Amino acid sequence: MASVIREIIVEAPPEKVWDVVGDFANGPPRFAPGMLVDCRVDEAGVRTITFADGTAARERLIARDEQARRIVWAWVADEVVHDNTSMQVFAQGEAQSRLVWIHDTLPDELTGWLATAMDRLAPVFQRTFNNGDEPGSLGSEEQVG
Repeated sequence: MASVIREIIVEAPPEKVWDVVGDFANGPPRFAPGMLVDCRVDEAGVRTITFADGTAARERLIARDEQARRIVWAWVADEVVHDNTSMQVFAQGEAQSRLVWIHDTLPDELTGWLATAMDRLAPVFQRTFNNGDEPGSLGSEEQVG
């Protein structure tokens, strides 16, 4: 199993970041507006997130810890043997947060693709929180390429 780990510093207090990151049903389009355009949770608790290019991913909620500000989910796909993703929000000084994003997956060959995707999303997260507006208020016209 291989892991991809990213740490992202944002200019927002941890409560504000957790309000978005910890929202399994509605968080993705809020923390990556313009890149993640839709999120729907079915009756089985599996969410489908839709990217701006029309591709979609299905993810199952594994755990959510309000006190630790940590959420864990698994990617649900035929080509995936094992998947576990977590995001955890920590205070970083007085007005910043550190978002730790870990993605463990099998087969190992998926890690290159996942690292690229995470690297593309990280600056979107930063812009979302660093702009000082409510996350998700960036217009849907903003695209990341």
